[in-house]
This record gives sequence, C-alpha cells and structure tokens, in this order.
Amino acid sequence: MLIFNHSSVLTFTLMGIPGLESQHLWLSLPFFSMFLVILIGNGAILFLVATERTLHTPVYLLLALLMVADLISTLALLPKLLCIFWFNYRNIASNACFIQMFFIHGASVVRSAILVVMAFDRFVAVCKPLHYNTILSHSFVGRLGLMALAKGVILILPMPLLLQRLTFCHVVIPHTYCDHMAVVKMACDHTRPNLIYGLFVILLVVGLDLLLIGFSYGFILQAVVRLNSQDATCKALNTCSAHLFVILVTYVPALFSSLTHRFGVNIPPQAHILLANLYLLLPSMLNPIIYGIKMKEIQGKVAKCLSRGPA
Repeated sequence: MLIFNHSSVLTFTLMGIPGLESQHLWLSLPFFSMFLVILIGNGAILFLVATERTLHTPVYLLLALLMVADLISTLALLPKLLCIFWFNYRNIASNACFIQMFFIHGASVVRSAILVVMAFDRFVAVCKPLHYNTILSHSFVGRLGLMALAKGVILILPMPLLLQRLTFCHVVIPHTYCDHMAVVKMACDHTRPNLIYGLFVILLVVGLDLLLIGFSYGFILQAVVRLNSQDATCKALNTCSAHLFVILVTYVPALFSSLTHRFGVNIPPQAHILLANLYLLLPSMLNPIIYGIKMKEIQGKVAKCLSRGPA
C-alpha cells in the first residue's frame, strides 16, 4: 500500500538497532555515558573560552565553534536514541525526522569546515607567526565561522527538501536516527536525484575538505623541514598535534563506516548502525579530551577553576 508523503500525517518508526532490540537497555548505558561526557567536556571548554579573556584568541574561538557543532550533532541524535532504548518510543513525525536529519548532517558539514579553518590557523601560526594576529583577526575568524555555517546550511538543506517530494512505501526505518540514505530507501521511486545529491555532498565535504587540510599541512611540513633548530621543529609539530589527532578522530571513523557500508557485504546491519552512531559521537566525545590534554592554557584554566572550588 502506498503511503503518500503528507507531512502533517506521515509518521516514521525508528527501529533502533534491528536484531538487538532485547539488548537496547544495556546498549543505552554506553550511549548515555558518552552523552554525559560530551555535555560536560564540550560545555566546560565553552565555559572557559567564554569567561576567560586570555582565551579570546583565534585558535580558541575556532575551538569553541567546533564544540558548538559537536553539541548540536549530539543533541540532535542522542535524546531520541535514548527514548528508543529506554521507553521504546520509536515514532517520529516526518517533519521532525527531516529536522533531525538536517541538524545531524548539517553539524557534521560545519564540523568538517571548521577543521579546514583550523588547519589554515595552524598554517599561519607555523609559517607566518609574525603576521598571525594581523591575518587572523577576530572579525576574519567570525567571517570564516559564518562561511562554515553557511556551507552546512546550503549543502544539507536540499536533502529534506528533495525528500518531501517523494512518495513513501515504507515507514519503518532500520536505524537509530533519520539518516539521509536510510530515509531515501523508504521511498517508492524517483530517488535518483537524492542518491546523486547525497554522493555529491560526501565527495565535496570529505574530498575537498581533506584536500584543503592536506595542502595546509603540506606547507607546514615544508616550513618545518627548513627549520635548523630541533627545538623549533618540535615546537612547530607540537603546535599542530592536537588538530592532527582531531582530524584522525573525525575522518577515520567516518571513512571506515562509509567503506564498510558500501563494500562490507558480510558485515551484519547491526554493525553498520553502531558504526554510523559512533562516527558521529566519537569526535564529539574525544575532541575536548584531546584539546584538554594537548593545550596547556586549557589545563592551566581548569586547574585554576578547581583550586577555587574548596575556597
């Protein structure tokens, strides 16, 4: 029976993790733990950047933008996932589904764009240190942040708009959230534009962003090789270490999930769904930990705040 896509009446059902329904309650424990770590870690860094004037520098303002993107992605994903696991509340209106899709995928695009800007920040810090404050002024950083936001909105907004023109034959989505491709598979026909546009976004975001990051680090490596002092070389590499770890945490799980989804024929669907959730959540959880460990200014501010506590 055909189910026509009238937004006011169409309701999807999110299955969670098919085949592991009996384990949903146990699976909720690690997801809830990640939720707490993400809220506390990202919230703490945002609080420090907002309240400490000494942290109002380009690198920390960009870090704050990254934390905001991580929080938006997490808040769009985990509350509904936990409702499925705890209360078996699986229904989601089509409009709410499209909104969730927009914020999850949009935040991922913004996060990737911010990582490109942070790579440019590291390039300026290593290759043009004397002009750092001139090039990366607060107004310029603000414009770059707005460009990252605009990229996320412009690239992802067509996804739910294209979906609204479709007719859906199925409403039970075998997933924990409204993933674009998972919803496209619920449609009856004429999904070719959706498939092409989804592939275009992946290639543009992952391909172009990684290319730009690669160019930045190519110039950085070239500048580091020219340094005569070993201490200067170590300092330059240490300057980039936190950003490099975040790039690995962000792109490696995403690429691994994408490859297993397309080529992992023998991998069970439960593994695909778990990977799809982890590649969204791992960066949000690990980013504040990585920067908290690698950035001495953050360590100092945290120690200062903790020392005030007992007083």
